[in-house]
Amino acid sequence: MDESYLQYQKTLVRYNNPILASKQKIKKNENERLNEPKDDGRNFSIKNSIQNETEEILNSFLPVRSWEENGKLWIQTYSSSPATRQDVIYLTETLDSRLAQNNAREIGICPIRRELYNQCFDEVIRQVTISCTERGLLLLRVRNEINLKEQAYQNLYSSSIAYGLRKTLYEQEIKEKILERSYQLEQEIKQVKASLNDLKMKIDLIKLENDTLWEEMKKKHNEELTLHKATNSQLMAQLLGIVDIKK
Repeated sequence: MDESYLQYQKTLVRYNNPILASKQKIKKNENERLNEPKDDGRNFSIKNSIQNETEEILNSFLPVRSWEENGKLWIQTYSSSPATRQDVIYLTETLDSRLAQNNAREIGICPIRRELYNQCFDEVIRQVTISCTERGLLLLRVRNEINLKEQAYQNLYSSSIAYGLRKTLYEQEIKEKILERSYQLEQEIKQVKASLNDLKMKIDLIKLENDTLWEEMKKKHNEELTLHKATNSQLMAQLLGIVDIKK
């Protein structure tokens, strides 16, 4: 068999040996002839009804598998043989082996572990349904409810991841804007400091000029005051001389 067939052998669900599609049809017709009622008794009707119900339940989640090889169509159906205690032990060992071989994680969300346990659950439902249709139907309801809950958790997890990603991108955008604004403010601060230093230099220069001008004005004022005092003294001396002459 090629890889298309080998991949089907990895499932934990027990299937019959694959056969050609034409042979499957012939075998089905032969089984129908062998199972034809020999009378119209009530026991056969009840048995046939139970068998149809069991097949309907199993077909709802264990469809017939098919693949092509060398231009031929192969078909594989689920096994309708009841499970023995040894089959259950083998299923448990196979599940543990597959989990180890595929490096399935023991905790958290793991698609590999989930797929293997789903296959194991399907096989258990197959085994139980063949023995008791009602128990199999109940297990199928439980399985569907678990799958719905897991899907809800998966959707919630995906939504959380998407929200976290959007939040991270938004925070990153805000961070970039803050860094850009911070850089702009730093440049403005540098410009303001440069302007402040220029103003301080201008103030110091104006103060120095004012001090120099004040000293010059003060010196000039003192010189004029001294000159006026000297002139005043001379005039006073002349005035006293004139007064003395008149006397």
